[in-house]
Amino acid sequence: MPVSSPKKPYRVGRSKTGLGLFATAPIKKGAKIVRYFGPMLDCNKKKDDAVENKYLFQISKRWTVDGSVRKNIARYINHACKPNAESDVNVRKRKIIIRAIKNIEPGEEINYDYGTDYFKEYLKPIGCKCDACEKKRKKKRAEARAEKARLKAKEEKKAAKQAAREAEKNARSRSAKKPAAKAGGKLAKADNGKAASPVSMNGHGKAARAAPNKAAAIPAAVIAKTPSASRKRPASARV
Repeated sequence: MPVSSPKKPYRVGRSKTGLGLFATAPIKKGAKIVRYFGPMLDCNKKKDDAVENKYLFQISKRWTVDGSVRKNIARYINHACKPNAESDVNVRKRKIIIRAIKNIEPGEEINYDYGTDYFKEYLKPIGCKCDACEKKRKKKRAEARAEKARLKAKEEKKAAKQAAREAEKNARSRSAKKPAAKAGGKLAKADNGKAASPVSMNGHGKAARAAPNKAAAIPAAVIAKTPSASRKRPASARV
């Protein structure tokens, strides 16, 4: 459940990265929001230098604030690459104040930039979930989809042109084969004797076939009864 801080312009509530700090009243630019606090660690001491957690806030080379204590409400403020607040560090007093760098409306999540070192070590490996990074990823995905669609359309257009060229090539090939097929058909008919020319019949034309040899048409019996010229008597030998 969201936790409201009495007389404070913020509350702890659910965010897309877990818990976060949200404005409950308008916060003007430059206004102090909350203090980041906790035990002070001396990095010159091995015991303090050995402490490891995600809530360590380094003030200087020597001093670091351990903000892991639950009373530190500022520990719930999440990182953003384009934040609406910032950390104001007073090295001499060893204090960290979170201030608004723009007007914040009720319901808006309060966030600030954790810094390059923290980002590289903790956020980059898992991917930053702030609104700015989410928008970048969304834009990249949209651009990738558009590029994929463009390449697909290009390939389809190329394939269509190739198919058209192949169809035209096949059509030309078929049209070139038609005259040769007709000539071949005529030669085949000539070989079957249906449309042979006078030359193809060894010099015998239609007239020769239409008028058969008359001698061959006379029956053999008639030829036998007819006396030959050599067997006739001469007229002077008759009495």
